[in-house]
Amino acid sequence: MAKSPTAELDEPRRQIAALPWRIVDGRLEVCLVTTRETHRWTIPKGWPIKRLTARAAARTEAEEEAGVTGKVGKTPIGAFTYWKRMSDRFHFVRVEVYALKVERHLATFKESAERDVRWMTPDDAALLVEEPDLAGLLARFAPERG
Repeated sequence: MAKSPTAELDEPRRQIAALPWRIVDGRLEVCLVTTRETHRWTIPKGWPIKRLTARAAARTEAEEEAGVTGKVGKTPIGAFTYWKRMSDRFHFVRVEVYALKVERHLATFKESAERDVRWMTPDDAALLVEEPDLAGLLARFAPERG
C-alpha cells in the first residue's frame, strides 16, 4: 500500500531518549543537556540505532551527549512529542524515554564541546524544558530506588 502524500504529517518519527538520574545527599537529581543548535534544555535523545535495542540506544545517547552511563530500565517510563527542526522542514517526533540510573560519569565524551550538562531536581528540570509532555514526565518522575 502506498503512503499518502501527508504520511510524514500523520505518522510521527521515532526517537529514543534516556532520563539519567542519581541520588545525591538523599535528593533525586536528573540530568539535562542543551541541544547542539538551539541550546534548548532537553534530555539525551536521538534516532534509533541499527543493531541496538531501544534501551541500548538510550544508553548510547546518554553516554555521547551527557557523558554518563549506567543501568537502563527495561521498559519506557513514558514518551513526549516535539517538532524537530531539520534542514528542509520540521518533523513531528515521538520520543520514547528510558530511565537510566547513573553509575559512572565519564571525564571525556563525544559531544562535550557541543553541549552543556546540568544536574537538578526533576521539578527544576520541568521548568527549563520547552516541551509540555517532557515537563510533565519530569515533574512526575519517581524512580524505583530499591
